[in-house]
Amino acid sequence: MPLTASDVDRFEAARHRLEAIAYRLLGSASEAEDAVQETFLRWHAADVDRIEVPEAWLTKVLTNLCLNQLTSARARRETYVGQWLPEPLLAGDPMLGPADTAEQRESVSYAVLTLMERLSPSERAVYVLREAFDYPHREIAEILDITEAASQQIFHRAKKHIADGKARTEIDEAAARRIVEEFLAAATSGRTEPLVRLLTEDAISIGDGGGKVPARAKAFEGALAVAKFLRGLFKPGEAKRAIVGGTPEVYAWTANGDPAVVAVVDGRVVGVMCLEVTGEGIAAFRNQVNPDKLERATERFAAADHGEPLFKAF
Repeated sequence: MPLTASDVDRFEAARHRLEAIAYRLLGSASEAEDAVQETFLRWHAADVDRIEVPEAWLTKVLTNLCLNQLTSARARRETYVGQWLPEPLLAGDPMLGPADTAEQRESVSYAVLTLMERLSPSERAVYVLREAFDYPHREIAEILDITEAASQQIFHRAKKHIADGKARTEIDEAAARRIVEEFLAAATSGRTEPLVRLLTEDAISIGDGGGKVPARAKAFEGALAVAKFLRGLFKPGEAKRAIVGGTPEVYAWTANGDPAVVAVVDGRVVGVMCLEVTGEGIAAFRNQVNPDKLERATERFAAADHGEPLFKAF
């Protein structure tokens, strides 16, 4: 039986929530969109009149599609060229989902999305559904076909894994901009010392080029090593301009709720650098330069009031 307009409207009303769940589970906006589209196809094929609680049905179908995707994604990432990082979402992207509580905001931060890569698919699903969307364990158990007690145990285990690697400090957009401006002033000073003062002793810098843009396969570790790398990164050079196709304009933004440096060439986002800020300083730089993972950021940049760039790099 074909879907009625009302059936389609019910699905569309759930789309943003489904996309936000899928993005947190997969760390990829494009894969999240595919999972939601497949969920719609399942909805289209179902006898929707017999589905008592459409939201629960859609969430269960989507979550299980994502679990299957996560299992295959792990195998693919073993052959991924260099470091793998999630796809960044710029401020205002509806796929970021709910941001009413600290837990919801934290669950989509770049740092936590990266940490969630350590979790098993079931741990990741329970953590996302409980922490970011406040599903009761009874409903999570029904979605994943496990017991309520198992859901509680998995959640506590997942939360401990995340907490062990997390020391992020929440900051508002104005503070994020100030941090980015201060960082960029230090990074473009031509000196290492101003950068070192902004970093934690164990700071790291990770880049994801996906084999398409040069990015070091191993992370830089320690304040001095990271500072030297960043000083060199922002040093002008013809080779860098050739790689990105021109002279990037640099903007202060937020991505996944974190302070971010966004580099743009002719309206195309060519790099998003997310800064993980702690009480002791900047603890991590996660640099997404894989063009395949910047298409949505480019769309968001074009749609947003991005103002004037802070400066032109390279």
